[in-house]
Amino acid sequence: MEALLRSTAGAPPLHTAKLSRLAFSNRIFSAVYASAVLTLIYHHFVTIAHILHNSPTTTTTTMSSLFISLSLLIADLILAFMWATLQSFRMRPVYRTEYPDNLKKVVKESDFPAMDVFICTADPYKEPPMGVVNTALSVMAYDYPAEKVSVYVSDDGGSALTLFAFVEAAKFAAHWLPFCRKNNVVDRSPEVFFAANDCLSSETEKIKVSNFYTI
Repeated sequence: MEALLRSTAGAPPLHTAKLSRLAFSNRIFSAVYASAVLTLIYHHFVTIAHILHNSPTTTTTTMSSLFISLSLLIADLILAFMWATLQSFRMRPVYRTEYPDNLKKVVKESDFPAMDVFICTADPYKEPPMGVVNTALSVMAYDYPAEKVSVYVSDDGGSALTLFAFVEAAKFAAHWLPFCRKNNVVDRSPEVFFAANDCLSSETEKIKVSNFYTI
C-alpha cells in the first residue's frame, strides 16, 4: 500500500470531480424546506397540547381530534425522516470524469489489487445459461492482469445444462480471450460483439462459426 501511495504522488489523475452548479440552490431549498417541516411539526405539537389542555373531560370529539392530530404528527415525522435521509445526496452533487488510460501510468500492473467476481445463477430457464456464460466471458476478458482476476460461478440450481454451457465456454474462452486482448475489443461480451455490424472480418467470422455456436 505504501508503494502504491508513493507511486501516485505527482502522477496524472485517475479521475476528477466537478461540483454541480445546483449544489448552492439545493442547499438553499433544503434549508427552506427544513424550516417548513419544523414549523409543521411544531404546529402539530401545539394542536395536541391545545386539545389536551382545553378538554378536561374525555369525549368522543376530543378523542377523534387527538387521534387525527397524532396520526398526522406521526405521518409527518416519518416523511420528514425519509426526506432528511435523502439530502446527503443533494448537498454536494459532483460530476466525475474517469481517466482509465492513466492507470498504467500511475500503478504498475504487478501492483494491481486482486479482484474476485462472483456470478450467481439458479434457474436455467429463467436465467438462460447463454446469458450467464456471456457474463463470465466478458469478465474474464477484462483489460486487467489475468492472474489477478478470479471468476466464481454459483449455480444454486445445480443445473446440468449450465454446467455443459460452461464446459463449452471454457473451450471458446481459449480463442475469445486472446482475441479480445489482441484487438483491444471494447464490447467483450461475445453476444454483444457478434451482434454488432462491424465485426465481419475473417478472424471474427472464424471464431464465431467454429466456436461460439458450439456453446
